[in-house]
Amino acid sequence: MKSTHMVAAVALAVVGTSASCTDDCKTPGSCSGVVDARLDRPLVDRTTPDRPAPDRPAIPDKPSPADKPQPADKPPPADKPSPADKASTPDLPTGPVQIYQAFAKLKFSKPLFITDAGDGTKRLFVVEQDGRILVFNNDPAVAAAKVFLDIRKRVDATEWEEGLLGLAFHPSYKTNGLFYVNYTASKPDRTVVARFKVSAADPNKGDDKSEKQLLTFAQPHGNHNGGQVEFGPDGYLYVGVGDGGAGGDPQGHGQNRKTLLGNILRIDVDKPAAGKAYGIPKDNPFAGNTSGYREEIYAYGMRNPWRFSFDSKKRLWVGDVGQDLWEEIDIVKKGGNYGWNTMEGSHCFMPPKGCNKAGLELPVWDYQLKSGLSITGGYVYRGKRAPALKGAYIYADFIHGQVWRLDYDGLPKPKNSLIKKTTLKISSFGEDHAGELYITAFDGKIYSLKQ
Repeated sequence: MKSTHMVAAVALAVVGTSASCTDDCKTPGSCSGVVDARLDRPLVDRTTPDRPAPDRPAIPDKPSPADKPQPADKPPPADKPSPADKASTPDLPTGPVQIYQAFAKLKFSKPLFITDAGDGTKRLFVVEQDGRILVFNNDPAVAAAKVFLDIRKRVDATEWEEGLLGLAFHPSYKTNGLFYVNYTASKPDRTVVARFKVSAADPNKGDDKSEKQLLTFAQPHGNHNGGQVEFGPDGYLYVGVGDGGAGGDPQGHGQNRKTLLGNILRIDVDKPAAGKAYGIPKDNPFAGNTSGYREEIYAYGMRNPWRFSFDSKKRLWVGDVGQDLWEEIDIVKKGGNYGWNTMEGSHCFMPPKGCNKAGLELPVWDYQLKSGLSITGGYVYRGKRAPALKGAYIYADFIHGQVWRLDYDGLPKPKNSLIKKTTLKISSFGEDHAGELYITAFDGKIYSLKQ
């Protein structure tokens, strides 16, 4: 069963109000069992019949004082450029940050990600949930996108959080033509991390017959699949994996290092080990252990990492979707335990009071259900179109449509500010070759930010 929630049409400049979310599960404690509060979707338990989610009134958005937006005529102050910046950027944009439709003639079906191949061509690639990747020139006037890869017959997108979920291009894509995807498949229900190669005859076409599956593992439920794949600055492939679904992590995957579920994984795709399609980096935290822990694990204690990115300081930022009350942002370090399901955000979950937080990594930021319901992790901004955002971590909430900035560096404590309240279902952010940010939304359009 899929959610019937619809997304309102969005104008070129988006400054909306809170979208109605009558099909969303929003009350504390109501999201265990058959309904998942995250990503506006019903939970499917593989062992029990599916049941419809009850209609619930939308919760009015009441930001905390830290989240309170400034008046429309008083936008967040821009970072003051240095004299060197002024000299090198004489036409530095000013004014409030705007969210606008970047490619007016393009529309996609459930876009989940957008990225650049890093090959110097400046093309953009959009991932559609049902199993297609489309490519187009990064030109506001572009008239059409071409199908780069179509694996819809292999992808199981039956449930709301299933589908083609991630795409990453090899750091040497320009010369080797290799790219990697993460998708869910059925019979049996599983996650597949696979490698493909671009067509030798057409750079705008991936070879669907070139698939090599690197990693597969069972998925006990239809939700919490994570799905992002991304090459880190170390050249290794990172894979975001959810806890396997249901409510509250009933099988305890988040704290079980003997499973691949509930983790950020890191593998070496260039130096496969004997009998495998990938290798284990020598400095992975559990490489060579004798306790039965999965050596692929880079960090653990994740519920459903929905989008992660690396900044210019090589830090790994992760947006981890919460259960009933708290959404969180983590700066993930090697070997870290990020607490699920002992904690939800920085707060006790199991037990709800008096949990043992010793050895657990606290998020750099978390926010309550009253401010949003499903975090969409983003990027530290490094572009030029919106200089006021430089150095801030930009992220969003899928259900309520807010786009926020989190200022972290050089402050005694993080500062969170609202950029815009929209009516968009923001599924992901992505970067182009110049570090400009793009937004994929479930109205099928691609947006960007500027001043």
